[in-house]
Amino acid sequence: MSSNKSLQWLRVQPDNRFSFFQGFLRNPMEVGSVIPSSRFLERRLARSAQLSRARVVVELGPGTGGTTRALLRGMQQDAKLLAIELNAGFVPRLRALTPDPRLHVCHGDAADLQAQLAAHGLAAPDVVVSGIPFSTLPREVGLEILHSIHATLPLGGHFVAYQVRDRVETLGNRVFGPARTEMELRNIPPMRIYRWTKEPSARDH
Repeated sequence: MSSNKSLQWLRVQPDNRFSFFQGFLRNPMEVGSVIPSSRFLERRLARSAQLSRARVVVELGPGTGGTTRALLRGMQQDAKLLAIELNAGFVPRLRALTPDPRLHVCHGDAADLQAQLAAHGLAAPDVVVSGIPFSTLPREVGLEILHSIHATLPLGGHFVAYQVRDRVETLGNRVFGPARTEMELRNIPPMRIYRWTKEPSARDH
């Protein structure tokens, strides 16, 4: 690539960090961090989600798509990824992210998870990955989202959330039971990663 073409490419490519920061300033309740996730966090999320076994994956709050790309890299070629983003400003960028036919992007609410899956002709997800900032949500909204995830997952399905604060653990433990917790320090800010597996309830026995 010539130097002129290189400069042209650099000019037309949007800066994800700047877009992410703009999104945070416009809607701080919807964006969980000032800057996008690090590659270390993205890789850890992909491992924690056990993507190699998943046929349908849902990502809630994908932002500018850094974690979306990491999830796609870890998924099987016949799997599907539904990325649900509430911030309308991020949706066009997500749709332009990659021509990968496994990716479906929609502008919507995480609490309407079952409706979003049905609208895209997708079965129940094997794993749901969430970057939604639960610490900024009203408690009842956070619980509504978690109950929607729990109702949508099949038995043995996983819910993975990455958060700066532990609010999602407090709420998630009420819905799913105790979480498995990790910490990724190579991120700004450091992130907690919570993982739940949907188990049979007492009334299922």
